[in-house]
Amino acid sequence: MSRTATGLPATPPTPPQSNYNSHAASRRQRSLFHPPRIALPAGTYSSSSSPPPAPRAGSSSGAERGAFRQWRRAGSCCVRASAGLTAMAGDVGGAYRLRCSLPGHQQDVRGLARGIFPDGGFVSVSRDRTARLWAPDGLNRGFTEMHCMRGHSNFVSCVCIIPPSDLYPRGLIATGGNDHNICIFTVDSTAPLYVLKGHKNAVCSLSSGKFGTLLSGSWDTTAKVWLHDRCMMTLQGHTAAIWAVKILPEQGLMLTGSADKTIKLWKAGRCERTFTGHEDCVRGLAILSEMEFLSCANDASVRRWHISGKCLQVYYGHTNYIYSISVFPHCKDFVTTGEDRSLRIWKQGECAQTIRLPAQSVWCCCVLDNGDIVVGASDGFVRVFTESSERTASAEEIQAFENELSQASIDPKTGDLGDINAEDLPGKEHLKEPGTRDGQTRLIKDNGKVEAYQWSVSEGRWIKIGDVVGSSGATQQTSGKVLFEGKEYDYVFTIDVNENGPSYKLPYNITDDPWLTAYNFLQKNDLNPMFLDQVAKFIMDNTKGQTLLNTNTQFSDPFTGAGRYVPGSASNAVAPMGGVDPYTGTGAYQSAAAKAENIYFPKKDAVTFDQANPTQILGKLKELNGTATEEQKLTEDDLIMLEKLLSATCNSSAETPTPQQLQTLWRAVNWPEDIVFPALDILRLSVRHPTVNANFCGEKDHVQFIRLLLKFLNPGGKQANQLLTLRALCNCFVNQAGQKLLMEQRDEIMTQAIEVASGNNKNIHIAFATLTLNYAVCLHKVNNTEGKVQCLSVINTVMEVVQDLEAVFRLLVALGTLISDDTNAVQLAKSLGVDSQIKKYASVSEPAKVKECCRFVLNLL
Repeated sequence: MSRTATGLPATPPTPPQSNYNSHAASRRQRSLFHPPRIALPAGTYSSSSSPPPAPRAGSSSGAERGAFRQWRRAGSCCVRASAGLTAMAGDVGGAYRLRCSLPGHQQDVRGLARGIFPDGGFVSVSRDRTARLWAPDGLNRGFTEMHCMRGHSNFVSCVCIIPPSDLYPRGLIATGGNDHNICIFTVDSTAPLYVLKGHKNAVCSLSSGKFGTLLSGSWDTTAKVWLHDRCMMTLQGHTAAIWAVKILPEQGLMLTGSADKTIKLWKAGRCERTFTGHEDCVRGLAILSEMEFLSCANDASVRRWHISGKCLQVYYGHTNYIYSISVFPHCKDFVTTGEDRSLRIWKQGECAQTIRLPAQSVWCCCVLDNGDIVVGASDGFVRVFTESSERTASAEEIQAFENELSQASIDPKTGDLGDINAEDLPGKEHLKEPGTRDGQTRLIKDNGKVEAYQWSVSEGRWIKIGDVVGSSGATQQTSGKVLFEGKEYDYVFTIDVNENGPSYKLPYNITDDPWLTAYNFLQKNDLNPMFLDQVAKFIMDNTKGQTLLNTNTQFSDPFTGAGRYVPGSASNAVAPMGGVDPYTGTGAYQSAAAKAENIYFPKKDAVTFDQANPTQILGKLKELNGTATEEQKLTEDDLIMLEKLLSATCNSSAETPTPQQLQTLWRAVNWPEDIVFPALDILRLSVRHPTVNANFCGEKDHVQFIRLLLKFLNPGGKQANQLLTLRALCNCFVNQAGQKLLMEQRDEIMTQAIEVASGNNKNIHIAFATLTLNYAVCLHKVNNTEGKVQCLSVINTVMEVVQDLEAVFRLLVALGTLISDDTNAVQLAKSLGVDSQIKKYASVSEPAKVKECCRFVLNLL
């Protein structure tokens, strides 16, 4: 799904906490309740609107790093941001300002590379499957799109420039995509010169070297070295996706950065050294010299390394994942971009300037020869920033950019706002005190409205960056309720963290589910989930049991809406959840949806498409039979046989389908594409029967059967046929012959099916999600790592496109099934960034199963 400036952010989840709260864990055993206050063990650092001091560059203090990371995860307000350009006093060359905004791409801009030709130009690539070559225009402010290059069948993830050679004096452009391929273009053509094939998953990083050498990194955990159109060697050693690659100036040395948190140095195909230090996925690399390089990661840090293996410095400034890093020409200054909506410019080891953008994810950056900075983001825009007053955009363009920025909602966890209680905010007089650091934020209350300000060192003043959205003007006296963070609640409990720890507020309405409220509270404040029962009981005890919950204890099958779905059971029977309190004899309290019980995954049995109206199907078949050629037309006896076949497979009939019936069905499904769909519907229903399944999927006829289905899965075919074919494939999984065949043909089926699913037909999305789920069920049983890699990659890709919540739900169940009881699969899913794709569904209100299932998956991740 494409994200826009005002769309739902897909903010990645907080990096793993295991290293952040190590000492707090030992204090988590003591927990005493004192109604109406509750004390829980320490879990997070609580801050004011100012953060703790950022760790010094090169600092190795675990306490400093822990406090800083804890602060950057805090936050509880959503603000509207206005212009966010701040700079340090004494900056060399002044502050960067907007040069131009370039529309053109239809989806996220994922990669950028400084061009060689034309001079001063660059190349951008996007999820819209295109690469675009940009050249400076005659006015020396903007850029003109020279070419739109196409060659990938899926998202384009990365780009690099191959230096000029005698054969190609203007150099070449290399792009890597989620179709597993690398396309090589000349600067004069919109079609690839040639395509490099060899990776088994998305190509997400490229780097060029001397003599036409190209290095590629992929989600398949390998890097490959290419010379012209040949793969010369494969670098194997990482245990997760390779997100970043770089060739060092010294001939033969190569670097790879991976989601396994390590960086490896390679020479002649062998790993010479492994660099450890990052605490999460390594996302970018940049070369400083023959002896030094930089890395950035999901742990929100940048590290400077010596190739001997020593970490020389650590830089902190970002408040979320850092996706990209690029070095200024002829010096050690650099720029970074990340998930906190910012471009940050680093000079002499310090963050000299922060530029906010009106997009959640700032995916990529590059520095041009003249020092201008190009960035690409999730809103599909390329933006260029410059120090030069001659190249700065007009006042009207800058104002348009600031207006766009002011309308963008900032995610609370990336707004640098800290832990806020809107009730206790000071007035405007608070702004008379100067800030302590560039970019520091401060909230004040003015005429009942909460405003956010940011300190600018260069201007020596507080600059308004937005208004807090959603604050209410109601008071407890006018509403009769307790006001917390601008919202009204029946109760607001105070929770103390140990004797000396911070306090947290737990708001609650009697219409809320106490278990879900407790769960959300623990999640929000990074407290141990083992206290779920304790917090929920506290809420119930102190609200005197007041609830307005649905007392119906029956559950619905999350797939069909029928009786409650029980993993491992093929029936749809309702599982009664009623119970008697052993102490009082009355009905035991139960939450609205049994939040503590995961009823969704791992799924044990295939999900099938069983709904049918045989009368309508046969009626349509007979109607279209009249339009068939004499050679293809079915006789009256044939139609009767198909009617009996439908009866045998749709009803609990003791009759077994006959060979003659199956031969007739085979003739029907070989009808022309424009009239075949009722025959495909009969196939979809019949293949659930063991006899039919064994006949079509068995060793004898399975090749013809798969070829037929793949023919109807042609992306250019009719959608009705595509839909029914996907449903037939799903139904094949109910019997062993079908499972064996589909597992053997998984690569070909999924590759073609994902192309069909890239459209916008919601029924096809649901069918494709179900197919993925059924593959997940099989892969969970056999623990096929390669198959899980493919399915996780598919889920990650399709989540971008799918909007229907039923399809989303089935993909979530598939994801949960794949990673259940498999730590390697969990790490792989995290390395692919699946968590950032699904996090937004944790707040979906209806249907509740989407939110619940998503939260269970996020718990595993």
